[in-house]
Amino acid sequence: MPDTATLLDRAKLWSTPLVGLVGGWLASLADWPLPWMVGSLLAVILVRCTGWMLVEMPGGRQAGQWIVASSIGLHFTAPVLEQILGYWWVIILGSCLTVMLCLIGIGVLRRSGVDRATAYFASMPGGASEMVVLALRHQAEPAKVAAAHSLRLLMVVLIIPALFTFSLPETQAPEPGTTSWGWLALLMPLGAALAMLWRRLGQPNPWMLGPLIVCAAASLWFDLDIALPAGGGELGQWLIGCALGCHFDRKFFRSAPAFMLRVGLFTLLAMIAAALGAEILSWFAEVDDTSLMLGMMPGGITELCLTAEALQLSVALVTALQVLRLFMVMFLAEPVYRLWNRLQPWNGPFS
Repeated sequence: MPDTATLLDRAKLWSTPLVGLVGGWLASLADWPLPWMVGSLLAVILVRCTGWMLVEMPGGRQAGQWIVASSIGLHFTAPVLEQILGYWWVIILGSCLTVMLCLIGIGVLRRSGVDRATAYFASMPGGASEMVVLALRHQAEPAKVAAAHSLRLLMVVLIIPALFTFSLPETQAPEPGTTSWGWLALLMPLGAALAMLWRRLGQPNPWMLGPLIVCAAASLWFDLDIALPAGGGELGQWLIGCALGCHFDRKFFRSAPAFMLRVGLFTLLAMIAAALGAEILSWFAEVDDTSLMLGMMPGGITELCLTAEALQLSVALVTALQVLRLFMVMFLAEPVYRLWNRLQPWNGPFS
């Protein structure tokens, strides 16, 4: 018979999805944007802040990303790809501008006395786990780097969907695509297999990029027009929201309040700068400025693509911007930091 500690662990494990389910349901009743992700996220955070330390479901976030990425990949039809290729220079320039937003964070944090490595890797718009690994390699403070990325992601999830939803006119939702169980039975396992291979090779965000590549390639090659069954997107949102909520508790919000305040400040400034940059870029190309603005936001690829899907924006454009930015950060962040150290610039806010 299981002992008391084991029973408590199991109770925590099963309480997390139940709390998230209640939060998502309440948010859907309130007609909140991305209700099953935002509602479950807030519900889990609130419960953890009371002292009941809910734990993340094993594989929950990966399963959520797998579902969401498969849905996003199916948006890549031939006409959509042709449109995206026509805006290749906008996507490259927009991604570069998004990466450059890290200068805002570096400047804010360095002015407050944060060491160079911590300020640099905390400000990079890349994956939290990858930036923590690089921070450890360069003698930064990994706890502060992880906290900065967690807070940035939380702010993006809570602010961006609501801001875009309530500022845009209501649009008629398009007719959902048909569900082909045969194709899904083939593509979903293939996406999971590529994700596991991607992870084994040490590549970033495997459970997002693996299924996305498989479903996008199949959609383009075989000219598919299919979608996940009703409720599939909500299931992915719920799993992701529950997992994200388990990164926050009272200790997190009380740790280094001055540092967290500055992270919040530079995140808001980066959002404003991204919006302005997207608006200026849209003057030189016939591209949807709202989709471009969303794609340039310094947030997570999963959360921003979900927002684009919910608002009937260009999911492919947002995905292209976010994926390119992710690879730029992952492959250039460390070499640029080493070059910065070798050059040893002037003693200023970016030194």
